[in-house]
Amino acid sequence: MEAPATATIKDLYHVPENGKAEIVHGEIVLMPPTGDEPGYAGDEIFVSLRDYSKRTQRGRAVGDNKGFRVNLPHRKSFSPDAAFYTGPRTGMKFFDGTPLFAVEVRSEGDYGPKAEKDMAAKRADYFAAGTLVVWDVDLLSEDVVRVYRASAPDNPTIYRRGEIAEAEPAVPGWTMPVDDLFDE
Repeated sequence: MEAPATATIKDLYHVPENGKAEIVHGEIVLMPPTGDEPGYAGDEIFVSLRDYSKRTQRGRAVGDNKGFRVNLPHRKSFSPDAAFYTGPRTGMKFFDGTPLFAVEVRSEGDYGPKAEKDMAAKRADYFAAGTLVVWDVDLLSEDVVRVYRASAPDNPTIYRRGEIAEAEPAVPGWTMPVDDLFDE
């Protein structure tokens, strides 16, 4: 019996439907479209990062549904909800390498024991690929931003409403009020 074919980056360019997907363990993992509140939060982060990038003339803010090619043993791509990237321009192709800063905004299905395990594994992959900081944005159960760093991957800094979150050392000097993630 033949082993199933391993998905490639080329396959991602032809994903139907909403087009957001990643390659994990040789398979294309589709990601459903997000809802109102997670989408709003991701967009606000992107806008803030874009303003920072333009002001500092450093890096590039990346919004949702963009692909990043990586070469890990079991992962070939990421598609964060927002990101900050300093690598080379790639024209019409996916970004080459990982962002310095990646944001994962939880949707309704991103809760529970399996989701926690999957998110921890994805953070570990980000760090293995070279990402310095990953935000885990929780708008449903706690209204917090957990800031994970490659230097201390199991010890997040937690920011709550009324506080100012950051992404040091990935995005030096950039901050964002946690309250800005909510459209109230």
